[in-house]
Amino acid sequence: MSNRSRHTLPIADFPPRPSIHEDARDCPATEAAAPGPTAPKGAPNVVVILLDDMGFGASSAFGGPCEMPTANRLAKGGLRYSRFHVNPMCSPTRQSLMTGRNHHAVGMGNVCEFCTSHPGNDSIRPASAAPIAEILRLNGYNTAAFGKMHQTPLWEVSPIGPFERWPTGEGFEKFYGFIGPEMNHWQPLLYDGTTPVEPVSTDGRYHLSEDVCERAVNWLEMQQSYSPDKPFFMYLPMAATHAPLHVPPEFPKKYKGKFAHGYTKQREMTLARQKEIGVIPEDADLAPWVEGFPHWHELTQDQKLLSERFMETYAGTAEHVDTQIGKVVDALDRLKLLDNTFIVYILGDNGASAEGRPFGTLNMERSYSGIDDSVDFMLEHMETIGGPDSYPQYPAGWALAMNTPYQWAKQVPSHFGCTRDGMIVHWPKGIERPGDIRQQWHHVTDIVPTILEIAGLPVPHAVHGVTQQRMDGISLAYSMNDGDASDRRKTQYFEILGNRSIYHDGWIASAMHFAPWAPHISKGGKYLDEKWQLYDLSNDWSQAHDVAEQHPEKLRELQQLFVMEASRNNVFPLDDRAEELMNKTIANRPDPLNGRTSMVFYEGMTRLTEDSILNVKNASHHISAEITLTTGASDGVIIAQGGRFGGWVLHLVDGVPTYTYNYFGLNITDVRCSDALGPGRHSVLIAFDYDGGGLGQGARVQISCNGGPVSEGRLEKTAPFIFSCYETTDIGVDLGTPVSPRYFERESKLRGGRIDSVTLTLEEPNPVGDPAFLRRLASE
Repeated sequence: MSNRSRHTLPIADFPPRPSIHEDARDCPATEAAAPGPTAPKGAPNVVVILLDDMGFGASSAFGGPCEMPTANRLAKGGLRYSRFHVNPMCSPTRQSLMTGRNHHAVGMGNVCEFCTSHPGNDSIRPASAAPIAEILRLNGYNTAAFGKMHQTPLWEVSPIGPFERWPTGEGFEKFYGFIGPEMNHWQPLLYDGTTPVEPVSTDGRYHLSEDVCERAVNWLEMQQSYSPDKPFFMYLPMAATHAPLHVPPEFPKKYKGKFAHGYTKQREMTLARQKEIGVIPEDADLAPWVEGFPHWHELTQDQKLLSERFMETYAGTAEHVDTQIGKVVDALDRLKLLDNTFIVYILGDNGASAEGRPFGTLNMERSYSGIDDSVDFMLEHMETIGGPDSYPQYPAGWALAMNTPYQWAKQVPSHFGCTRDGMIVHWPKGIERPGDIRQQWHHVTDIVPTILEIAGLPVPHAVHGVTQQRMDGISLAYSMNDGDASDRRKTQYFEILGNRSIYHDGWIASAMHFAPWAPHISKGGKYLDEKWQLYDLSNDWSQAHDVAEQHPEKLRELQQLFVMEASRNNVFPLDDRAEELMNKTIANRPDPLNGRTSMVFYEGMTRLTEDSILNVKNASHHISAEITLTTGASDGVIIAQGGRFGGWVLHLVDGVPTYTYNYFGLNITDVRCSDALGPGRHSVLIAFDYDGGGLGQGARVQISCNGGPVSEGRLEKTAPFIFSCYETTDIGVDLGTPVSPRYFERESKLRGGRIDSVTLTLEEPNPVGDPAFLRRLASE
């Protein structure tokens, strides 16, 4: 089959020749009908592995302190790319990785949770950018994805779809994992295709990383059993090492005491090791420490003790996930597939995350709302870090160390601490000098054209009748067997939340807009006033020396180039808002409810994400439940939103209707009716009277049953932006983790009755932002 016929997908069928015979016995078929398109002869299998929030200087394969045996094994048998770049956050990198296009050019200027109505940030992948899974599927590959998928628009993550931008709508014949930014590794909410997977066991033996890798191995075995002659594309985007840092305890224990020297010293140790193994040159300098951020020696003994424990947990998480990936590599070897499988192992979808702020957090959901855990509080609960009772993220100082030798971290693409990550390519059949290091400058958009080139496939001109937009990536296949080859990629812009830079032919100009460990305060209108830095990368590997004053003309040239690249990729307007964009009214993104102020739910409705239902945060509202009980003293959930790290629930406790508000695990408030309900039909009414005056303010809560006496309670604070990044709203049960400790140890499902309906009604719209509130959060 010629490449010419593959430029338009699906590949056109040849029309069958009509028969002149009346009886089938007179014209037996000479050849069975083809089962579909076939891949080019000898096309390799492809496995793309992506870790989350891992910096350049974290893994042992690139000189870091986290032992990663699988990465080491693949690097020894393959190639390490030491100047490989990603986008500044999860969704942008993943969209570029799957399409080969710049992230704004395919609508993913930020993470899906911060999307707006602007074309460069609406999170809607255009049909003119077909994903690599669909291209390979239409060219005869089997396709599968296991793990974290974070490219589906928020309003489409609902039980009724639409499903075109779910993984199974984007070319993956098999999908097992979750859709969203992060997941509880002990009690995840997963999908098999578009079907929810029942909650997993809570006996302590389950872990998400282990599960998805086991499923990947099972699929490999199945694929080889049924279609051993057909190549496959497997995508393995792991949720680790993104928060929450959940890991079996034996892994962090291996690192006990190994980080007592602190993050400042760790940078020096990693730098020396990186030079020793050759992933950076001998003359590379350690980039400056971030001005104003505390050095290790400035911390108290309690802060150091806590910080060590967090880093031990991070390192254990990194080794654990890499060990699980090793099971997939072992399966490829056992099935005799490794020799002709092209493996791309990307050690981070952005730099290490500094979102844990200076001292870390036991509950990242709190941090998203600008709430810091005190050191004393975290020390008291230190033994929970990494386990199911925590939702932790490590301190920002360790993130800066994990990005050695570069400065800054995730969300700050002005510098390589955000955008430069280690990448390993392994392909025994196609790599002549295994163990080598490649220093050609490349970007995540280059993976798609590389896969197509080594598979012998063209970049399609049209897919499903839609003309395809330009491919921004360039294949890096030229460099695999020619370490001295000149760079073919000359230019690349970076931008998110106003932080930005432009690389061109050995130079990079950088503009830093905000720090990632503070709540995002809009500085709108000040972009033109910001000072840019300039780095000559031919003499300064790690962006350690700003030469803007020495080369003002070069800086102006690059600033103009940024404007040109930003304009042609839909980067403008720059938008530095973040958490407030979780409010879909502020973000002005599509609302499947079309402005409705009332919504009715029925028993059995589950997995309803925050963006797919009415937003009860920062607004007065009513909850009206109609239930029928068959026994007295019934227990269980009527409606729940969120989980143990933040949310609310209306439930029965020994037959007593109870409203529980869980303020990020810090305060749990119950408001209860005066009496238990007996058998029969009942009406329960909740009135949530919000104080107003900004985001996250207090509220008065009233509850009554069957028009009887009213019980009342007071909430001093409420969730300003989000209850949970992954927990959902459920009727008749509380999937995931429990909102209320009253049913921590027992089943949440309603027993002894049924739910006829639950009606949620807003009294007033959510406020459109409150900058004063955000500034107060930052000052606190």
